[in-house]
Amino acid sequence: MEQIISTLLQNLEQEKITRRSLLQSLALAAASAASAAPAAAQAEAPLYVVTYVDVVTPSGDTAKVLQDFATASREDPGCVRFEAMRSVDRPNHFAIVEVWRTRKEYEAHLGLSHTKQFRENIQPGLGSPFDERLYHKLP
Repeated sequence: MEQIISTLLQNLEQEKITRRSLLQSLALAAASAASAAPAAAQAEAPLYVVTYVDVVTPSGDTAKVLQDFATASREDPGCVRFEAMRSVDRPNHFAIVEVWRTRKEYEAHLGLSHTKQFRENIQPGLGSPFDERLYHKLP
């Protein structure tokens, strides 16, 4: 971008282009740089995942399974944060809040044995399917 501006200014000094052409060229260069920036930034943006887990009957076993899963997942490559929580008002409602450096690392986490084992262990007690939502943080 700096090189384009420098070249345009040199040409202006040499009177090869008009002021209007310079402004059009600058606007075009700025627009193309601006449109490329969000795509690059979003590709590397951290991935936030919120999963709601509802079980038929709350038990200490459910909380223990979630705690163990959180502990194991915190060691996964790309994990920034991993929290398991229980609803204050509904003891059979849980939430898992995760932050991953990239979506690719999150998807790798889904294929790991401890993730598969967690889903198999908790499946029989579920009152509804996992409600898993993926987000990017607003700028």
